Amino acid sequence: MNPTSSPDLPGSSLDAERRRRELAELADGTQVDVLVVGLGATGAGAALDAATRGLTVAAIDAHDLAFGTSRWSSKLIHGGLRYLASGQLDVAHESAVERGILMERTAPHLVRAQPFVLPLTPLVGRSQAALARAGFLAGDMLRAAARTSRRTLPAPRTLSAVETRHFAPALRPGGLRGGLLSWDGQLTDDARLVTAVARTAAAHGARVLTRTRALELSGDGALVRDETTGRELRIRARAVVNAAGVWAGGLVPGIRLRPSRGTHLVLRSEALGRLAAGLHIPIPGETNRFVLVLPQGDGRVYVGLTDEPVDGDVPDVPEVPETDIGFLLDVLGSALDVTVHRDDLVGAFAGLRPLLDTEGARTADISRKHAVLTSPDGVVTVVGGKLTTYRRMAQDAVDAAVAARRLLAGPCRTASVPLVGAADPGTLARLDVPARLVRRYGTEARAVHALGLKDPSLARPVVPGHPVTGAELLWAVRHEGALDEADLLDRRTRIGLVPTDRAVAETAAREVFAHTA
Repeated sequence: MNPTSSPDLPGSSLDAERRRRELAELADGTQVDVLVVGLGATGAGAALDAATRGLTVAAIDAHDLAFGTSRWSSKLIHGGLRYLASGQLDVAHESAVERGILMERTAPHLVRAQPFVLPLTPLVGRSQAALARAGFLAGDMLRAAARTSRRTLPAPRTLSAVETRHFAPALRPGGLRGGLLSWDGQLTDDARLVTAVARTAAAHGARVLTRTRALELSGDGALVRDETTGRELRIRARAVVNAAGVWAGGLVPGIRLRPSRGTHLVLRSEALGRLAAGLHIPIPGETNRFVLVLPQGDGRVYVGLTDEPVDGDVPDVPEVPETDIGFLLDVLGSALDVTVHRDDLVGAFAGLRPLLDTEGARTADISRKHAVLTSPDGVVTVVGGKLTTYRRMAQDAVDAAVAARRLLAGPCRTASVPLVGAADPGTLARLDVPARLVRRYGTEARAVHALGLKDPSLARPVVPGHPVTGAELLWAVRHEGALDEADLLDRRTRIGLVPTDRAVAETAAREVFAHTA
């Protein structure tokens, strides 16, 4: 295999022709062991889990990989510190274990250590600071209990006021007593993680089918519609896993969810000056909630997030209300020496968490522990949880499906199965290609870079001031299952988070599809 022109994991390529062929096989009556509905992180994870146990798998989504909640996160793989503080020890430990698996075994190319500073401003009392300091030390104990190396996640420590402003010069100096430095995992891109999981599942034989909408579910399959043609067909399966997230209740009766909206603002990096770390800014009146300032390394910074209940129908793409924007700007202004105005925003996005309904509790207080529910006819539904623990959620869902339908399957292997592009840090560091590509594609960065070397027009950024190149768009069409411009701009890359950048990039996206026709 030529590494400059092919994926590093044979059989992992997703494209329109493979989708057409595999959907036709299912339409002809081919039965699979497991049908997974939903291709967010958990659904893609379930497809990979089942496939690596030796089961035949089809995984479908009405839209695209990572179309729903999985692309609207804070891009963090975190160790569960918040859950430790609220007494959810099992959730906190599970988060720390899964963080370590991603950072050291399955996806070290996509998750890196990110420093965070909690500034000790006049609004942070000494008792609250002491509590936060104890929390960070406890979080480090979680890291050790999860057997995550100190090389992967350095120790927390206390900073002087000078050191704190070195990390974040935009902080207001008046009354600043110092800061608390901690470390957590940060994804290069949450949607890229989902894409890598789905492609790895495909390499193990799973049929990964986007634009395939489930109309009806039962214990032995589903009636679906090919959204590209309007044709309806029935997929036969021995077991069905409903991993549709906030839409899960619409497919299986009796699933009661209480979605919670998490909103992020998008700023240009220059709006906040040089940031050498992310920031935890305490929310006034809350002892264990923070607004996060998250530098992305691509000229953008995210500020989030809210935790507000959402009533009524679940939209495909949630809107961002002005109340959320005002709240986040107010908290940001409580700690910064620069004023961020509404007009400084270049974008905003919101995701809906699929939380189990808990009567009377605030969504901010509902446990993030996931739940696996089996309906009377055998459909397994997995809800709750969070991006960090997607692998464990998938494992539990497949365990339940295997048990409910008495499938012959091997044990779960996904804690040790590297995702496409993964390699140890030393190998990644030795790749003679731009470091930014390595952080997004791992060992496949060589093949993406080679496209630009072969055709220099593909090596240029598609938007001035943003690093994504035409080569990355072409790779997404050929190998990552992108079927239209929205797939390219809104999920395979994150250009679309800034509407003005998206408008500029649309021509390049159309040209890529013409290039591959």
